[in-house]
Amino acid sequence: MDASRRAAHRCTQLTHEYSLFAPGDATSPRVCRDFVRAVLFTHDREHLVMPAALCTSELVTNVHLHTKGTAMLRIRLTPARCRVSVFDESPDPPVVAYPAGGVVACWGRGLALVEETADLWGVAEERAGRFAKGVWFELGVQGGPRQGRRDRGGGHGTEAGQRWVSG
Repeated sequence: MDASRRAAHRCTQLTHEYSLFAPGDATSPRVCRDFVRAVLFTHDREHLVMPAALCTSELVTNVHLHTKGTAMLRIRLTPARCRVSVFDESPDPPVVAYPAGGVVACWGRGLALVEETADLWGVAEERAGRFAKGVWFELGVQGGPRQGRRDRGGGHGTEAGQRWVSG
């Protein structure tokens, strides 16, 4: 939507926060992805819809596959960026798996896709109620890799070929 069609009452200088709790079942990735899309369309951030939907889907799918219980999705929109956090009840840190050269993996590529798509991503250092950890990503970051910078920052090595990022 072009700026001339924007609602006159919508202030573009405010910070907006939204939360959604999703059950630990196979419908959660779609519900969360659609929620993020609706929020971004509502705030005229169409250019962020596709990468945000992909990253949200990957993070919520990880909660569904690797943990038990509810996922909490939190969206924070500022005039400069969109931050989406997905909290779960597992204290285990996420691991980014990189397949060996030339190998096409069917599973385990989710965090690598988030790393490649998002401007920044990491693991929240704070807890959110009963949720033990939150994995987040940001889009629209000035100077982020989608605008030419490739530094992801804060990486901590684990096993060979794998790493996770803390933030």
